Amino acid sequence: MRRLLRRLPVGLLLAALVTCAPQEAPVVSPAPSGASPEIRIGLLVGASRVTVAGDSGLTLLNADGETTARLDPGATWQARLDGPPLLSFVPPPGGLVSLNGHRYRGRLTVVRDRSGFTAINVVRVEDYLPGVVAAEMGRRDSSDAEALAAQAIVSRTYAIRNLGKWASEGFDLLPTVVDMAYGGVDAEYPLARQAVARTAGQVLTWQGVPIDAFFFSTCAGRTANGTEVFAGADRPYLTSISDLDPNGEPYCRLSPRFRWHEEWSAAELRAVLRQSLPGATAVAPGEVDEIRDVEVTRRTASDRVAEISVTLGARSVDVDGPAVRQVLHPVDQTVLRSAIFRLRADRDGQRLTRLIADGAGAGHGVGFCQWGAVGRARQGQDAATILATYFPGTSLDRAY
Repeated sequence: MRRLLRRLPVGLLLAALVTCAPQEAPVVSPAPSGASPEIRIGLLVGASRVTVAGDSGLTLLNADGETTARLDPGATWQARLDGPPLLSFVPPPGGLVSLNGHRYRGRLTVVRDRSGFTAINVVRVEDYLPGVVAAEMGRRDSSDAEALAAQAIVSRTYAIRNLGKWASEGFDLLPTVVDMAYGGVDAEYPLARQAVARTAGQVLTWQGVPIDAFFFSTCAGRTANGTEVFAGADRPYLTSISDLDPNGEPYCRLSPRFRWHEEWSAAELRAVLRQSLPGATAVAPGEVDEIRDVEVTRRTASDRVAEISVTLGARSVDVDGPAVRQVLHPVDQTVLRSAIFRLRADRDGQRLTRLIADGAGAGHGVGFCQWGAVGRARQGQDAATILATYFPGTSLDRAY
């Protein structure tokens, strides 16, 4: 999970890192009996348009599980506010269900909610994961097979650990980076399916319990301690590690987000802060007028930005934790790429005319570095070794 947030020159950061040798790979425990559980994915919430179809036809069930109709292959059904409050759409064995043109395994339930419709994909975890691995890792080739296998285990662990997370909304997980990106059948490709099949049932555990399997894109050479980012993530296996190869180079240097640069003009910065500061501080939008400075005032143990100070005229406002990346977001994005950055400002006297951020990495930095896993796989590490490094002290067990 990439996900909700608490959070040089970059050369100084990298020079301070020490190469971390991979941890000893854990042993996979015997599998208990049992089948892959079902998981409920909230594909749409509050949607105004819901169109359902099935490549092999669909059976429609009401809230009591009774058959109410059958939909022929190629035919479509559209939700109406005056229609049934709940319908389930069940394809025949091997068939797929389509929602607004996107195909999914399992079945689909459409529920009338407060503002429209909630559409829920009910699917076996093992049938759900190929669409997650593919969406999270993108299209990779055979040299990255071990990274895909590691992502499959991390994603399965996250799914099992978080069953019921959104129970009040009627589902378990969202199909976005709030939980895990999920593209359904249309995102799948053979290597992603193979990664899931060869790791079937495997999860990471700590003292017999599936772990909090945090993951993200690019660490830039060092991961973060869990509590640097998530207040409740005080776990022995969520510890900062150096992620450098034997030559002292970050494993994730292949990432397109390894280095980044952002700039805000005075007008752009004012517009961004008028939108973002009120939600994070007691500052009203109208108070964001003359911006004199934005500076980093505190860093975490992994050298990520933990606090910034924004000077508005004669007043300074501190922003810390998760709000840093949300408050100082690019003009065309909702969050700053990572908390590994240096700031510098151009000025006209006391007035700030331009703010510049030079940064590294992408995501919160806790746990499994996806691009680091790709780099490790290409240097010959297997999935178990990769996972033992990012989650030290955990065991690789079978949930089913």
